[in-house]
Amino acid sequence: MRRIYLDHNATTRVHPDARAAMQPFLDEEFGNPSSIHAAGRAARDAVERARDELAALIAATRDEVVFTSGGTEGNNLAIRGAAESARAGEGGARRAHVLVSPVEHPSALGAAEALAARGFAVERLIVDEAGRIDRDHFARRLGDDVALVSVQLANHETGVVQPIAELAAAARACGAWFHTDAVQALGKLPIDVRALGVDAATFSSHKLYGPKGAGAIFLRGGRSLAPFTVGGHQERERRPGTENVPGVVGFGAAARVAREHGAEWAARVGRLRDRLEAGLRALGARANGGGGARVANTSNLGFEGADGESIVINLDLAGVQASTGAACTSGSVEPSPVLLALGQSRAQAKTAVRFSLGWETTDRQIDEVLELMPPILERVRAAFA
Repeated sequence: MRRIYLDHNATTRVHPDARAAMQPFLDEEFGNPSSIHAAGRAARDAVERARDELAALIAATRDEVVFTSGGTEGNNLAIRGAAESARAGEGGARRAHVLVSPVEHPSALGAAEALAARGFAVERLIVDEAGRIDRDHFARRLGDDVALVSVQLANHETGVVQPIAELAAAARACGAWFHTDAVQALGKLPIDVRALGVDAATFSSHKLYGPKGAGAIFLRGGRSLAPFTVGGHQERERRPGTENVPGVVGFGAAARVAREHGAEWAARVGRLRDRLEAGLRALGARANGGGGARVANTSNLGFEGADGESIVINLDLAGVQASTGAACTSGSVEPSPVLLALGQSRAQAKTAVRFSLGWETTDRQIDEVLELMPPILERVRAAFA
């Protein structure tokens, strides 16, 4: 059976350049980058070249890039470390308020909630029906008691892009740290951490055609995080643990490819996404988070009278892989927390399907999906009538 993969927000195929770059470090170049002999120096050089590639993609300096095991660790390291650092710094114990958007990835929300056990008051911001931060409410919640604000750059389910530069400027004017989860934006949007004005940002390799098990955070120069884990001196003592050299090398290669081709891919994939979305809206679908800025590859659609999970299962049987939301919550019978935060009812939220396209997606594949959907919708609606 042919396969049409439209779940790139969950993960991506490793790009051939990333795979080729990794291969030597899975074989003969197996040194520990902390060792001072030749094998160790070769590994260290490879890690630093990868650091330069990611830094170039996000307009950072190499010293501002800290490698991690992925987005979940990165969000925990940045959110928990930043809040504790803010409370330990200027303002002291008074800075014990954390603001987080309600549509964050579960790893970010979990990290924020973990701060509550540490004495922080964690408050969720308000979003409109498209999932964008309510600016008036945000402005009212800022004050000199806020340690940290965390708002993602692009949503993992709807693709909605937040006005991070505006939000970060307001937060920093009050003396708060600002973190953004940029996992779903990397390679899909041009990212300049200077222009965004953030103190910290999270990235993940496997959303960028790199390998799983590698990620990074940006940490603005002059900022330091309270330690999240202890026991080593790697990454300039910001994230202890031996670096995943093959994964980091693959991440660096994927970052280089994205820097060279990302704009071209985004334009082509955006055209395909719009054509898919138009065809499905003609079948009665509604766009969740539409009407404003979104990353080019993502379309989250609600199909009235149909169960989203049943649609995904029927698509899978036909060789098409899509999803109902975040990969880390797959298998859950609960409706999407993101869509509930947008004000949708539980019944509405359970009609959603997320299609996320990638650089391999073709016009022919979009045609096939549009041909498959009418009979699938008919069957699913009949089953749930």
